[in-house]
Amino acid sequence: MAWASATSVSSSAGPDLYHAIEDGPETEWKVKGSQFLGQVFRVADEAGAASCLQAVRRKHHAATHHCWALCLGSPDAVVERFDDAGEPSGTAGRPILNQLLGQEVHDVLLVVTRYFGGTKLGTGGLARAYAEAAAMALAAAPRRIVRLEIRLSVTCDFDDLGAVEATLAREAADVRGVERDYSHGPRLTLFARRSRAEEIASAIIETTAGRAKVRIG
Repeated sequence: MAWASATSVSSSAGPDLYHAIEDGPETEWKVKGSQFLGQVFRVADEAGAASCLQAVRRKHHAATHHCWALCLGSPDAVVERFDDAGEPSGTAGRPILNQLLGQEVHDVLLVVTRYFGGTKLGTGGLARAYAEAAAMALAAAPRRIVRLEIRLSVTCDFDDLGAVEATLAREAADVRGVERDYSHGPRLTLFARRSRAEEIASAIIETTAGRAKVRIG
């Protein structure tokens, strides 16, 4: 499971943190009469990306090209897609994707729309223009930090509940969303930072001398 925290983008990524992005404003880059409009969208899946792309196409229905790239999922399970949308192969979609990969952002669609200005830019010029337009759109979009988590389910006797609660209090920085159910004996459900889930589970088991049971996942 992943959730977005309010941590500043200056926070470093790690084994269970990655950078994601919010919807950004439309930006403009002009080269020899051609207009390149870039925009970033926060997306959760390919269906959402397709919907955003369709909205851009409707808005700029007179444009000559709508080139794009996307990165979905966490760094260890990323899905990458791109499309040159009629531009020469390798001149549009790949440069846009390279900007996403270079800045290590995820759950994002980046669309660059081109209005042809009458002067051909050549393959090198096109690639540079799309890369610059993509970089501008990324720079204008707000960032966020996503923390990956694992669910823990804890069952114990009432005699051990205080020890379990004390352990969770010590681990509060890496635990959230604790839910408690006492209808059939104490049962606690919570989300732990992925890189520390097993350690927290072991601490609960140890502090109750093995009487508490912890299910990970």
